[in-house]
Amino acid sequence: MKLVIAVVHDRDRTKIADALLREGFQFTRLGSSGGFLKEGNVTLLIGCADPDVNRVFGLLRDCTRKRKQYVSVLPPDAGPAGTILPSPVEVEVGGAVAFVMPIERFETF
Repeated sequence: MKLVIAVVHDRDRTKIADALLREGFQFTRLGSSGGFLKEGNVTLLIGCADPDVNRVFGLLRDCTRKRKQYVSVLPPDAGPAGTILPSPVEVEVGGAVAFVMPIERFETF
Protein backbone atom coordinates (compact mmCIF):
# COMPACT_ATOMS: atom_id res chain seq x y z
CA MET A 1 0.00 0.00 0.00
CA LYS A 2 1.01 3.58 -0.66
CA LEU A 3 -0.32 6.94 0.48
CA VAL A 4 -0.20 9.62 -2.20
CA ILE A 5 -0.38 13.12 -0.71
CA ALA A 6 -1.28 15.54 -3.49
CA VAL A 7 -1.52 19.32 -3.06
CA VAL A 8 -3.74 20.66 -5.84
CA HIS A 9 -4.75 24.22 -6.75
CA ASP A 10 -8.39 25.07 -5.94
CA ARG A 11 -9.23 25.59 -9.62
CA ASP A 12 -8.36 21.94 -10.35
CA ARG A 13 -9.94 20.30 -7.31
CA THR A 14 -13.27 19.31 -8.86
CA LYS A 15 -11.75 17.88 -12.02
CA ILE A 16 -9.22 15.70 -10.16
CA ALA A 17 -11.75 14.58 -7.53
CA ASP A 18 -14.21 13.51 -10.25
CA ALA A 19 -11.47 11.64 -12.14
CA LEU A 20 -10.26 9.81 -9.02
CA LEU A 21 -13.80 8.73 -8.12
CA ARG A 22 -14.50 7.65 -11.70
CA GLU A 23 -11.38 5.43 -11.57
CA GLY A 24 -12.44 3.91 -8.23
CA PHE A 25 -9.91 5.61 -5.96
CA GLN A 26 -10.92 6.63 -2.46
CA PHE A 27 -9.44 9.73 -0.90
CA THR A 28 -9.78 12.31 1.83
CA ARG A 29 -9.86 15.98 0.89
CA LEU A 30 -8.38 18.62 3.22
CA GLY A 31 -8.55 22.38 2.66
CA SER A 32 -5.14 24.06 2.65
CA SER A 33 -3.48 27.25 1.48
CA GLY A 34 -0.13 28.08 -0.06
CA GLY A 35 2.52 29.92 1.89
CA PHE A 36 3.78 32.36 -0.75
CA LEU A 37 0.59 33.52 -2.50
CA LYS A 38 -1.75 32.44 0.30
CA GLU A 39 -4.18 31.03 -2.28
CA GLY A 40 -6.51 28.12 -1.71
CA ASN A 41 -5.42 24.57 -2.34
CA VAL A 42 -6.81 21.18 -1.55
CA THR A 43 -4.66 18.40 -0.14
CA LEU A 44 -5.77 14.92 -1.20
CA LEU A 45 -4.81 11.84 0.82
CA ILE A 46 -5.13 8.95 -1.63
CA GLY A 47 -4.58 5.38 -0.50
CA CYS A 48 -3.76 2.94 -3.28
CA ALA A 49 -1.99 -0.30 -4.11
CA ASP A 50 1.65 -0.01 -5.17
CA PRO A 51 0.95 -0.64 -8.90
CA ASP A 52 -1.76 2.08 -8.93
CA VAL A 53 0.57 4.95 -8.00
CA ASN A 54 1.38 5.59 -11.67
CA ARG A 55 -2.36 5.70 -12.49
CA VAL A 56 -2.89 8.31 -9.76
CA PHE A 57 0.04 10.35 -11.07
CA GLY A 58 -1.39 10.11 -14.60
CA LEU A 59 -4.72 11.50 -13.39
CA LEU A 60 -2.95 14.31 -11.56
CA ARG A 61 -0.99 15.11 -14.73
CA ASP A 62 -4.16 15.06 -16.89
CA CYS A 63 -6.46 16.97 -14.53
CA THR A 64 -4.25 19.75 -13.24
CA ARG A 65 -2.40 22.47 -15.06
CA LYS A 66 0.02 25.26 -14.33
CA ARG A 67 -0.99 28.84 -15.07
CA LYS A 68 0.79 32.19 -15.26
CA GLN A 69 -0.47 34.87 -12.91
CA TYR A 70 0.68 38.38 -12.04
CA VAL A 71 0.91 39.26 -8.36
CA SER A 72 2.08 42.27 -6.43
CA VAL A 73 4.54 41.10 -3.83
CA LEU A 74 4.79 43.40 -0.83
CA PRO A 75 7.97 43.31 1.20
CA PRO A 76 7.44 42.23 4.82
CA ASP A 77 8.20 45.75 6.05
CA ALA A 78 5.80 47.53 3.65
CA GLY A 79 5.60 51.21 4.45
CA PRO A 80 2.54 53.30 5.32
CA ALA A 81 -0.36 53.99 2.98
CA GLY A 82 0.69 55.83 -0.14
CA THR A 83 3.94 53.90 -0.47
CA ILE A 84 4.82 53.03 -4.06
CA LEU A 85 4.08 49.38 -4.74
CA PRO A 86 6.50 47.26 -6.75
CA SER A 87 5.50 46.19 -10.25
CA PRO A 88 3.53 42.95 -10.45
CA VAL A 89 5.63 39.84 -10.89
CA GLU A 90 4.69 36.92 -13.12
CA VAL A 91 4.55 33.63 -11.21
CA GLU A 92 3.50 30.11 -12.08
CA VAL A 93 0.53 28.79 -10.09
CA GLY A 94 -1.57 25.67 -10.19
CA GLY A 95 -0.65 22.17 -11.09
CA ALA A 96 -0.04 19.68 -8.33
CA VAL A 97 2.71 18.52 -6.03
CA ALA A 98 2.54 14.87 -4.98
CA PHE A 99 4.40 12.78 -2.43
CA VAL A 100 4.31 8.99 -2.07
CA MET A 101 4.70 7.32 1.31
CA PRO A 102 4.71 3.62 2.18
CA ILE A 103 1.88 2.38 4.39
CA GLU A 104 3.06 -0.10 6.99
CA ARG A 105 -0.39 -0.80 8.46
CA PHE A 106 -3.96 0.12 7.56
CA GLU A 107 -7.07 -0.38 9.70
CA THR A 108 -10.58 1.05 9.74
CA PHE A 109 -12.61 1.49 12.92
